[in-house]
Amino acid sequence: MQSPAEQQRRSIVVGMSTCNIASGSQEVFDFCRSEIDSRGLDIRLGSSGCLGMCYSEPQVQIIDADGTRHLYERVQPKRMRQILEQHLIGGQPCEKWLARLDSGAAHDFCSKQRRIVLANCGRIDPESIDDYLAAEGYQALQQVLSTMSQEQVIDRVTASGLRGRGGAGFSTGLKWKFAYQENADEKYIICNADEGDPGAFMDRTLLESDPHAVLEGMAIGAFATGATQGYIYCRAEYPLAVARLQKAIVQAEERGYLGKNILGSGFDLSLRVKEGAGAFVCGEETALLASIEGQRGMPRIRPPFPAQSGLFGRPTTINNVETWANVPWIIRNGAAAFAAIGTDTSKGTKVFALAGKVKRGGLVEVPMGTTLLEVIHDIGGGTTNGRQVLAVQLGGPSGGCVPATALDTRIDYEEVSRTGAIMGSGGMVVLDDTSCMVDVARYFMDFVQNESCGKCTFCRVGTRRMLEILTRICAGQGRPEDLPLLEELAYKTKTTSLCGLGQTAPNPILTTLRYFRQSFREHIDEGRCQAGQCRDLCSFEISADCTGCHLCLVNCPVNAIDGEKQAKHEIRQEACIRCGVCRDICRFNAVVVGPPKGAVSG
Repeated sequence: MQSPAEQQRRSIVVGMSTCNIASGSQEVFDFCRSEIDSRGLDIRLGSSGCLGMCYSEPQVQIIDADGTRHLYERVQPKRMRQILEQHLIGGQPCEKWLARLDSGAAHDFCSKQRRIVLANCGRIDPESIDDYLAAEGYQALQQVLSTMSQEQVIDRVTASGLRGRGGAGFSTGLKWKFAYQENADEKYIICNADEGDPGAFMDRTLLESDPHAVLEGMAIGAFATGATQGYIYCRAEYPLAVARLQKAIVQAEERGYLGKNILGSGFDLSLRVKEGAGAFVCGEETALLASIEGQRGMPRIRPPFPAQSGLFGRPTTINNVETWANVPWIIRNGAAAFAAIGTDTSKGTKVFALAGKVKRGGLVEVPMGTTLLEVIHDIGGGTTNGRQVLAVQLGGPSGGCVPATALDTRIDYEEVSRTGAIMGSGGMVVLDDTSCMVDVARYFMDFVQNESCGKCTFCRVGTRRMLEILTRICAGQGRPEDLPLLEELAYKTKTTSLCGLGQTAPNPILTTLRYFRQSFREHIDEGRCQAGQCRDLCSFEISADCTGCHLCLVNCPVNAIDGEKQAKHEIRQEACIRCGVCRDICRFNAVVVGPPKGAVSG
């Protein structure tokens, strides 16, 4: 956000989130710094977080002297040089590289979103508390400390209908009330930022792009529950998020929004970042508490619940990143405004990491009640290569696979649960018809088996036995009795495991068996994988639709394709390793999956 004085000065704002940097934004930033310094240009160079449009990064915003913003997509140093010459020096925007928010892909991506949590992401400098203050930052905390009691804060959050965005969907206000009612000499507040789901990046992006929103939400929650100490448990694999959080905490303390006697109210709150070692099980509340205490991250029996006896045996309130970031908006705008968004039982918005075989992947925030179809097709633009959507995997390893026939399911805790999946923290992985659902179930079971802490027998041994069965099926060694055995193991693991990891670990298996049982039967009874993912159960062949463009030939990693230009190509089966690169890269759908032919080499 620019002050009135700064608006007289043109600006370059480079996206500097992890996803932008991975796409090359650091090189763009360095180029801009060099050009501004060497030319003596009166141009401000700044940075921002992630806009959510990860499919078109790196992104650069040019802000004219009158405050008009222009968003450029897929900017590399060479393209930036022309933008600098034509737009900043010549005064003419480079239309062909602009993200058009009034039409086209950028408009489709943004138009159906409703941004509450992500409102500041990509629009402010995440390392500047002044930018956050200019965007109504810490106004909610000031309002709470100057005009509201603890009970009033809890009542407002309860009336808003905010439910925990970490997956369980428990009432946030009710959780706060339980902690508030406990009598103790010390209480704690915790932000669970231990995001471990494959394909999920909601927490990382929010912490990198708007860390003060999370701190403000935690401060409000701490006041309401009576906590005076808190932790943000963030995995160490998120170094940029950790660094920006630590910087934000220092800034907030310097300005009086954290620390002793906050804003002269007499309320104290000390926050610190605790880096996790990356154990998926530490996303579970009691395992997270054990990790902060310096113990091995393993779940505890409940009750007592953390609100009664949590960190160091004291009442503790734990919410995830997105939940905390909703709180300031609710305080500023009122409970009714938040409750007016969404469905009868699921209020507000939900942030999703849209990933997988989708054209416009990124971070999206939509009102509860939006259908999966709208997110995937209207916002995400459908699949990457125009193939049919087969399923969408929701909720990570704890979730399930919703088939294309159920994409009219609304984003609502209860409706999603009826499909056999869960809302989870917000991972949404799109799968097309080249995905093998048996292999998908095997992948997620391999993940949870590796991440099991081993405390429960059925989680420790049951997940291992299920993984062995799935691995055999994918290798063409499945037996008819494997399917009822899988279901038996899955239900016993769900009902006998101590924590959420084991209780939900079988979900990917149960949903794939429920919706894609025929695929399991084909693997077992016919010894084939129609998707072409299980290498022992398929082969790839080139059909008469081949135009001889040479694209598959030059991209085959083992040189197993022969053919002349503009003539039908052939795959040498004895050399093919069934990697599927030829099919994925073919623009004419001329590479088809056939039955297995001999042993796979390599």
